[in-house]
Formats: sequence, C-alpha cells, structure tokens
Amino acid sequence: MASRRLIFLSTKLSRNIHRISRRDRVVTCSLCSTSRRYSTNPLPEPAIDGQDKVFPPKLHTIVDDIGKLTLTEVADLNELLKKTLRIQDAPVMAMGMPGMAAPKEDEEEEAPKIVKTLFSLKLLEFAADKKITLIKEIKSLVPDMNLVQAKKFVESAPQVIKADIPKEEAETLKKAIEAAGGKCDID
Repeated sequence: MASRRLIFLSTKLSRNIHRISRRDRVVTCSLCSTSRRYSTNPLPEPAIDGQDKVFPPKLHTIVDDIGKLTLTEVADLNELLKKTLRIQDAPVMAMGMPGMAAPKEDEEEEAPKIVKTLFSLKLLEFAADKKITLIKEIKSLVPDMNLVQAKKFVESAPQVIKADIPKEEAETLKKAIEAAGGKCDID
C-alpha cells in the first residue's frame, strides 16, 4: 500500500515540475517561479550555399546608426558594450607589419653560411674491360664486402660507395677507383 502511495506522489511531483504556463511570450516554471521572456517570432531559415544571407531590418538600422558615429563615440560604445555584457579584453598579439620586413640582404648576412664537410662518393659507370680490377678495388675499399657482393655492387652502378666522408678521403678514393677503371662523382 505504501509503495502505491509513493508512486502516486512521485508522478504528481513530476507533473508539477514540468507544468509551464505560457502567457504573453513569458514562460513561467510552476516549481521554481522563474520567468523568462521568449520571442514568438519564428527562426529564420538557414542560408543555402551560394545565396546571400538575409539580415533582419533591425540589424540594418543598428549598422546604419553605428556607421553615423564618430571614432570617439565608437570607442565609448565599445567600452559600454564590454561593461554591459561583461566582456573581458583579449590579449593582443604583437605582430610585425607586412611592409616593415627587414631587407633580404641583412638576413643573408646574419644567416651563417653552411659549409659542407662530409661528402659521398658515387660510382657512376665503369669500363667493361677493367671490370675485374674494379671489383677487387671495391672489395678492398668497402669493409665487410666479399667478392660476390662487390661484383653485384659494381654491376648495379650507379651506387654510393661511401657516404659521410671528408673531402680529402673522397678525393683519394676517387683517384683509386678511376685508376681501376671506374668513373666516380663526389656529392
């Protein structure tokens, strides 16, 4: 019996919470007695892509009135709106003016010039009659390479023989490979 009474009371309470009366565009909640004014005007239809958005005449009159204000009146209006609507000032990021860019000559002088210190030695091609001597030379220059690997390496030219080596070492290796019948390039 008590459970039926509890269910009856809970349903009656939920009905009272959601009972809202509408009078003259004012909505009042019967439980907390708060009132809010709502506009009965229908919402405008959303703009379709490619069509201009239609603004209400009320906004056009506001824009026209603001357009007639002086700069000091606009500043006062801005201050009043911030105060009334409790809008905080956003921090302004410092940005350079596009016309105030430094000349390129100054930038080039300030930028450090990059000097290449490490080079790559690349086998481009070889003479067919000196293939065997070139294979032996490559085998001796590249560590951990056997004769079969050196043969496949030479036949699949162009290939990088050694990378990230100083210029002096690259030039000595280039001379040795050219003496063995290969054509090299230092990058």
